[in-house]
Amino acid sequence: MTAEDTGIVLLSLRVAIVAVVLVLPVAFALAWLLARGRFPGRVIVDAIVHLPLVLPPVVTGWALLLLFGRMGPIGSLLERWFGVTVMFRWTGAVIAAAVMALPLMVRAIRLSIEAIDPRLEEAARTLGAGRARVFRTISLPLALPGVLAALVLGFARSLGEFGATISFVSNIPGETNTLPIAIYSAMQMPGGEDRVLHLAIISVILSLGALVASELMIRRSGSRAHVL
Repeated sequence: MTAEDTGIVLLSLRVAIVAVVLVLPVAFALAWLLARGRFPGRVIVDAIVHLPLVLPPVVTGWALLLLFGRMGPIGSLLERWFGVTVMFRWTGAVIAAAVMALPLMVRAIRLSIEAIDPRLEEAARTLGAGRARVFRTISLPLALPGVLAALVLGFARSLGEFGATISFVSNIPGETNTLPIAIYSAMQMPGGEDRVLHLAIISVILSLGALVASELMIRRSGSRAHVL
């Protein structure tokens, strides 16, 4: 790979990893709430969480632009209080990737939580275990395959994110020029077919590597839930 390609790959990996790490606690909390919670408006919350799956990514990017732009309610506060702006920065690409990965991660974790037999948790409570201990020793280990699957799905989704990212933070070399955006840019250039093929192969290798690594981790955990 050339130095430019290496920079693009490292930027893409950084954006995908940071997005997944940041969104994982949120995804787990939402998955637990949707799987175990019984409250008015649960259907609405469920629909809002999954909205990025059905919205055109460009619309999601436009909404992020309104929220995190310098005149937006969140962007203006970030700039005023912390002197931080995410516009045209790799941190903005992280936000776009995290928003697009969130529904897939919530779904994978939620299915895993719903598959836990509640009688196991009830039995532990009758033996005197507190809620925190039941969660730490029973619920969380049993939900772990779903968490691993969510990490892989979120990473793969973040790595392939394009529409929301280019709408929100545009194409800035060294800042937001991730693999999908670099591929799109190469497609617009006359004679860029070789570069498109080169970058596409790198994308396939990274995505396949993530899926295989996840499958191996899940098999080592002894779970019958598989990503592949």
